Amino acid sequence: MASRLLNRLHASTRLSAASIRSFATAPSPETAVRYPRRLVSDRTPLKTPAAKASTTVGRGNPEIVETLPTTADEINIPPEAYGVSPESVPSSHDYLASPSSKNTGSAASSIPAEFAESAAIGGSPRDPSHPDWSRSYFGLSTQPFPKEVAEVLMTPIDPLDVEIKPDGLVYLPEIKYRRVLNKAFGPGGWGLAPRSETNVGPRVVSREYALVCLGRLVAIARGEQEYFDPNGIPTATEACKSNALMRCCKDLGIASELWDPRFIREFKSKYCVEVFVEDVRTKKKKKLWRRKDQPAFEYPFKET
Repeated sequence: MASRLLNRLHASTRLSAASIRSFATAPSPETAVRYPRRLVSDRTPLKTPAAKASTTVGRGNPEIVETLPTTADEINIPPEAYGVSPESVPSSHDYLASPSSKNTGSAASSIPAEFAESAAIGGSPRDPSHPDWSRSYFGLSTQPFPKEVAEVLMTPIDPLDVEIKPDGLVYLPEIKYRRVLNKAFGPGGWGLAPRSETNVGPRVVSREYALVCLGRLVAIARGEQEYFDPNGIPTATEACKSNALMRCCKDLGIASELWDPRFIREFKSKYCVEVFVEDVRTKKKKKLWRRKDQPAFEYPFKET
């Protein structure tokens, strides 16, 4: 039995060896395929013809520029416009220094000197009685307002009008500032004039405004407002204007107590309370402020 197995093993070994020799044997010269050999001298690199340069050194492409359309021929400037001298343009000094305006009954003689001076710092040279409030500072600190107006502006605020945000910031609603201004100057006696373009940032909208009361510049402030959705930019722009109004009113003394640290501490201790609340969705707890006369916090917060 063992001898039979050994014989079979030797036979299989011989077959595998023969197959290996037949596979590794090189082909005979008669059956081998010959390929033509390329000489080293024939191995020259292929050359690509260089493209013609489109520009000349130091000159660029003047012929291309000349063929572009231009708007020079679309504007017809009358020849007489080139002869206007700078001295012919009226200025605010003409209303003050001109002898004819002082001795004659012209319209320029009826313009007050302070209005004419305002034209030099931003007013219209042709109509100094209407300053350009985007640049002008007319009337700033010229004289105080009447006593009755000052009493309205500096009236102590009513604690019932003051609100507090959940983070503890004390503020006066912007409608209260407008009511004080209407009471002091009358509706239409004051206004906000923008002094810059609206600056829209990634999250904040800001713009500079000037508060004008009875035709005089009173204060300048930049309002700002955050937004979280591009669709809310118009609303943020309006809130930015209200924020600028609140800051301008500081110069008039309206609700100046809200910038007094002592008043803020006393107001919080007397009219406000800080409570623990729990977010029913996340079960997280934190402290929030509210007035004592206001109800407890509602969903999603629950006072604990």
